[in-house]
Amino acid sequence: MIVTLQKSRNAIADRLADAGLWMMAALHVLIALSFLVVLATLSPANAQEPPVCGGDNLLTKYEKDDPAGFAKLRAEADAIPNGKGIFWKIEKDGQPASWLLGTMHVTDPRVLAMPEAARTAYAAASTIVVESDEIADEKKTAAAIMTRPDLTMFTDGKSITDFLDKDGADKLAEGLKTRGLSLAAVGRMKPWMIMSFVALPACEVARKTSGIAFLDQRLARDALADGKTLKGLETLIEQISALDSLPIEPQVEGLVQTLALGDTLKDVIETMSQLYLAGDTGMIMPMMRAASPQTDDDKAAYADFEQRIIIDRNHTMAERAAPILASGNVFIAVGSLHLPGAEGVVELLRKQGFTVTAVN
Repeated sequence: MIVTLQKSRNAIADRLADAGLWMMAALHVLIALSFLVVLATLSPANAQEPPVCGGDNLLTKYEKDDPAGFAKLRAEADAIPNGKGIFWKIEKDGQPASWLLGTMHVTDPRVLAMPEAARTAYAAASTIVVESDEIADEKKTAAAIMTRPDLTMFTDGKSITDFLDKDGADKLAEGLKTRGLSLAAVGRMKPWMIMSFVALPACEVARKTSGIAFLDQRLARDALADGKTLKGLETLIEQISALDSLPIEPQVEGLVQTLALGDTLKDVIETMSQLYLAGDTGMIMPMMRAASPQTDDDKAAYADFEQRIIIDRNHTMAERAAPILASGNVFIAVGSLHLPGAEGVVELLRKQGFTVTAVN
């Protein structure tokens, strides 16, 4: 399924494929991962200066090493509907305007700052909508998740090593050890659950455990503190059920590859962050495809992932957002990968009669 690409692949594929499609996409479309990192490593907040992650933009090197390949990638991204911009104005039937912000589920200060227009719109909105309003209360959400042990643990007597050969199991054990985890302690957890402990660089985890909320979580908490109405478009159980519905094998292989990344994980996150900050969300999915294996099985697995984790959830979000938007003055914040594309939230809202316009 998800494997490291051969040396003949270009530079972007060589470096990004090692990260695994699973990790790369999940970091951007599922709050559950960013949220559960906090639960897994929760410690008292401290007053130390939050660390800076750093990292290199892998696309900068790709453009230099393979201009033709990068130009092809750029053209594919430019052809994606609504692939430019993270902030959008929503209007319908003369009601007060509403707003849609694409987010990253991270604590990066550059992301937390938000565009000035988004800060103004948030302050004026009476209703704030996030993917899941449960993220405002970590302990309550953790308790809810633990009511579904079948989503977080193997309940049939299996363990994660049942899906690996000896070499893979050894790599998994060694990778977990470098993150301060033992295979014996987490072996019966579902792959996505283990991924939530290891799929972010140490600097991001340190910021979370110092008490810094990721963007969506901060918006949800601020909404409650400011006396605004807070609503969610999904439950965390729905999000995790989507993860759990995916085949186990690509999850496990992506986990092993993520653990092997080491410091390169910072480069992957920095690349994603710079695309987000530039409003270049249409580039992210083509980049993922360029870095993924090209066998028929892997293409099918990728399509399945995109359908279940992005497209299906786009439809759910747009359908549930429509009645909330009916009276206007709403501020919606969802993962930025849900916005672009013919079946992205922007286009789906337009099909429901809303006028949705990018805000520079």
